[in-house]
Amino acid sequence: MSTSHAVVIGGGIAGLAAARLLARAGVRTTVLEGSPRIGGKLHVSEIAGIPVDEGAESMLARRPEGLDLVRDLGRADDLVHPGTTSSGIRSRGALRPIPSGQVMGVPSDLKALAAAQVLSPAGLARVPLDRVLPETPLGTDVSVAGYIGARVGGEVVDRLVEPLLGGVYAGRAELLSFEATMPAVAAAARSHRSLIDAVRSVRDAAPKDPGPVFATLPGGLGTLPGLVADDLAAAGGTVRTGAMVRELRRRPDGWRLTVGPARAPETLDADAVIVAIPAAPASRLLEPDVPAAASTLAGIEYASMAIVTLAYPVTAFPEFPAGSGYLVPAVENAHGVKAVTFSSVKWPHLRDRDPGLVAVRCSLGRFGEEHTLQRTDEELIAAATAELAATCGASDVPAAARVTRWGGGLPQYNVGHADRVARVRAAVAAQPGLAVAGAAYDGLGVPACLATARAAADRVLDHLRSREGAAT
Repeated sequence: MSTSHAVVIGGGIAGLAAARLLARAGVRTTVLEGSPRIGGKLHVSEIAGIPVDEGAESMLARRPEGLDLVRDLGRADDLVHPGTTSSGIRSRGALRPIPSGQVMGVPSDLKALAAAQVLSPAGLARVPLDRVLPETPLGTDVSVAGYIGARVGGEVVDRLVEPLLGGVYAGRAELLSFEATMPAVAAAARSHRSLIDAVRSVRDAAPKDPGPVFATLPGGLGTLPGLVADDLAAAGGTVRTGAMVRELRRRPDGWRLTVGPARAPETLDADAVIVAIPAAPASRLLEPDVPAAASTLAGIEYASMAIVTLAYPVTAFPEFPAGSGYLVPAVENAHGVKAVTFSSVKWPHLRDRDPGLVAVRCSLGRFGEEHTLQRTDEELIAAATAELAATCGASDVPAAARVTRWGGGLPQYNVGHADRVARVRAAVAAQPGLAVAGAAYDGLGVPACLATARAAADRVLDHLRSREGAAT
């Protein structure tokens, strides 16, 4: 297939991984990335001499796609795992442990829930009513808050479920899809009247010793895109940055792309195209020839967020933090910080870089809270330091601070998301040599994005092989 040309629009991890698979199969492959760098939301830089990720800091180790990619790149020995994943939640004026036995905040162990003291006495008393309430209809899809709140009460949603989901989607439980964001629990809920029993069945079905939850690379997960790009180049692929695709049009024998500024446009022809960019720009490119996919993609909303990274001297804390971090429910959120990660605790290799410093990441911003991010960098840093002072007693001024803003960075898997994705894929499937990939479809994490990359690459390869067979 060396005479075929495939173009991947988007140089995030999904686009790079898809392009690598195509190039390794012998397809002449070009990646077009509109921004000055590759990697999308995977990016790492140093703060006070320590490499700390500015975006996603780890990938799930219990899904195979991410670890398989690292192994295939010959970097299996480089993988590192957390020193601890013990985390807490700030609730009712104190840091408390996240209850054992929960799945995305939904409890299965009422004794552990009571011991954690995350809920008020009234909220705790409401939970076991789930066992006697009549069945709550699920229909085709419902909101996380609507279903879980009906079963175990709104306080579980506000103080457990939404903080945990907020760490993944920066979304709102009253809008997020139960089916799309908690598929295992939703599936179990269809065969159990009690949600507590459904969660217990999910936990019982899980491996007893599943191994580490997360994994990353010593230099940060933000080094992964560069490794993939290097392997892609070794296979003959090309990556172009600063190459914004302005138009994508169907041709009788493939696709034509218009690249670059309007004053000096460049056209590029391809036998197949993978669109691996966020929903809004993907919608604009697909509008002329795949309007059904375009209109559906246009309905996927995105949340903006910021990450404030701080490097404190160890002496700033009354005692060295014991856990990997904590979550802050919206109902407790005085400073705008929704999650805190003690990176130097979670990742011992970072502490080894400088034992005198504690690197901390603070996440701010949920869907619909754009006003939170309209503050200046200095104001966001002040909010993060105020949170750490109030909760952890951090007294000194940080030795260094960095603000990373991810405007429109996280797609919202709102009610009906699975149906939307199915409609997009059906419309795209009607176009030979076209595929989509990325975080807007089947999950936000690196393994989920890699799964979409493989599916898109397989679709393109099937198309190119069928063309080759027809030509002979």
